[in-house]
Amino acid sequence: MSELVLGVSAYYHDSAAALVADGVPVAAAQEERFSRRRHDSAFPARAVAYCLAEAGATLDDVAAVAYYEDPALKFRRVLATFAAAAPRGFASFERTLPEWLSWKRDAPRQVRRELERLGLGRVPEVRVHRHHESHAASAFHPSPYESAAVLCVDGVGEWATTTLWHGRGSRLEPLSEIRFPHSLGLLYSAFTYFCGFKVDSGEYKLMGLAPYGTPRYERTIRERLIDVKDDGSFRLDMRYFEYLRGEVMTGGGFEELFGGPRRSPEGPLTEREFDLAASVQKVTEEVVLRLARTARERTGESRLCLAGGVALNCVANGRVIQEGVFDEVWIQPAAGDAGGALGAALLTAHEGGAPRSHLGTGRDGMSGSLLGPGYGDEEIAAFLEREGIPHERLGPERLAERVADVLAQEKIVGWFQGRMEFGPRALGARSILGDPRSPRMQSAMNLKIKFRESFRPFAPSVLEEDVKDYFDLPQESPYMLVVAPVAESRRLLDVDEGQASGLDLLRVQRSTIPAVTHVDHSARVQTVSERNNAPYHRLLSAFKAATGCSVLVNTSFNVRGEPIVNTPADAYTCFMRTDIDYLALGGFLLTKADQPQWREDGNWREEIPLD
Repeated sequence: MSELVLGVSAYYHDSAAALVADGVPVAAAQEERFSRRRHDSAFPARAVAYCLAEAGATLDDVAAVAYYEDPALKFRRVLATFAAAAPRGFASFERTLPEWLSWKRDAPRQVRRELERLGLGRVPEVRVHRHHESHAASAFHPSPYESAAVLCVDGVGEWATTTLWHGRGSRLEPLSEIRFPHSLGLLYSAFTYFCGFKVDSGEYKLMGLAPYGTPRYERTIRERLIDVKDDGSFRLDMRYFEYLRGEVMTGGGFEELFGGPRRSPEGPLTEREFDLAASVQKVTEEVVLRLARTARERTGESRLCLAGGVALNCVANGRVIQEGVFDEVWIQPAAGDAGGALGAALLTAHEGGAPRSHLGTGRDGMSGSLLGPGYGDEEIAAFLEREGIPHERLGPERLAERVADVLAQEKIVGWFQGRMEFGPRALGARSILGDPRSPRMQSAMNLKIKFRESFRPFAPSVLEEDVKDYFDLPQESPYMLVVAPVAESRRLLDVDEGQASGLDLLRVQRSTIPAVTHVDHSARVQTVSERNNAPYHRLLSAFKAATGCSVLVNTSFNVRGEPIVNTPADAYTCFMRTDIDYLALGGFLLTKADQPQWREDGNWREEIPLD
């Protein structure tokens, strides 16, 4: 059997497990997909069990377990932070210290105990890696590059918040770092919090909100909150932030600076929130651009790898690419803490001499990030028959043709095929799909399917070979982590926005693919190739044959506040709870009109906490 290494991230947010065999990722999943609790931080017991089952292995077959951060070092940072903030942070200190003293500072021992409870064999040695080292490995080792600059930017790990590395062969050399409390990720999270969204969850909402506003607070942020040097290094003025002293991000100083109290969660959005989002987004992009230029200068490399939570800021990624700082950019699809499990496992594997065997193939090592559970047609058939669910069974080509036809009729389709995605993006395995040419699709999907805010944009999936026909994107984007302008040839001429501002901008049709064109003529693009996802590529090809359009609206298969669906039962439940018209479940097509009336006890909307 291949040498197996199990990676684990846990106890903060987005817990996950990953398994690599001889340095190759073979399985990875977030615990939330099994527990159905969004951003689940608990030990990823079910994700671990899945990874081992996928490989036909037990813990007896695993050479080592790799943990994604150093809790002892993190504990020293926590103590230092509380000491620096005393006495104001005492309440938070008193609340969290017992957990740190009882088990958190020795999380690897807790991981060992949890693995033993699974009863899946002997637990091997648990090795510890630093948080940003795990991020860096998750970015570089699966990348298609023999050598590259590696940039990791997030909230905070142990001490590091921003790190620069030079990856060569199977080695990662650390070059520089910025340390807590100075953090670009926490700056962005402070504005997320101030605008009424959840920290570590709502940052992507802030990014989506930014194009509705003007960056009128940019100067204030630069002059009062963050001092940015030419090389991208920076310091925050901590007088305006509260995260050193408690469990909120901002306080009175922030309110005074930006004209009043923070927006209440779910409260009405005003021009202030639009402009705050636009302002911090612009500052973030400029910092990332400067860091990227420094990475190029320090390493001499023409290729860049990105990871860390800020690497999920698709607009900033797009700026780096559009500005031509590097010839190529590769972003880890699970760039946040979930990806730390994979990075830790890869670190251990490559320290043991495992080769980067995908190099030279022209592909990365992520298998399209389709590393989660898959369900064969026989399993799906058993579920459908057991539950008495009406369905049709179709061959692959016929399924693609039928789904393409109903999509062309502006129907909405749940698409459940193959193995589940690893990371926050649905990439055509657990997706909800629509026709991008429809001016009504964005509103319908937000309000009747996702039950989420109307301003949230949707992403396009496009055939890789046709991407330049629709978007100004100079490289592939298989993981939906790059925002690019919609091509000029697809934009509508003489668009009159009149006096429209804020959310009224939603009503203006800007291109021939309005459902995926944001208010600034941008889109978060996913390029789809046959090698990465053959069923989804087949569907896009069928839609092109039926309509002449190579693009589909692609959003994650879930409702607001719920993790992406994992099992056929999850998919059917979401299908029946929403206005999705058809469900393509493996080789089966389900029509909503044919289904029995859906009944369940209680109000499911109240049981799913809002994100």
